[in-house]
Amino acid sequence: MKEDVEGLVTVDWSECDLVESVAGKVGGRPVVKGTRIPADTILTDEELGATVEETHESFPSLSLDTIRSIRAYGHSHKPQLQP
Repeated sequence: MKEDVEGLVTVDWSECDLVESVAGKVGGRPVVKGTRIPADTILTDEELGATVEETHESFPSLSLDTIRSIRAYGHSHKPQLQP
């Protein structure tokens, strides 16, 4: 049940300099600038236990610093569910 709820909670990426939403690009979903990689995918990788290095192996076009920065932004801007 928790996984179902978490799938509905998304980060507001609008103020992240590393993320853009472009109409017609991945359906307008927030992606890492200059790529088609959804920003939420970087957080999902971490939630599934991937290290920064493992995420980098999956997405070699992203620098380690970009991955770390997106993860940090995501954690600081993820809505908290109220009990």
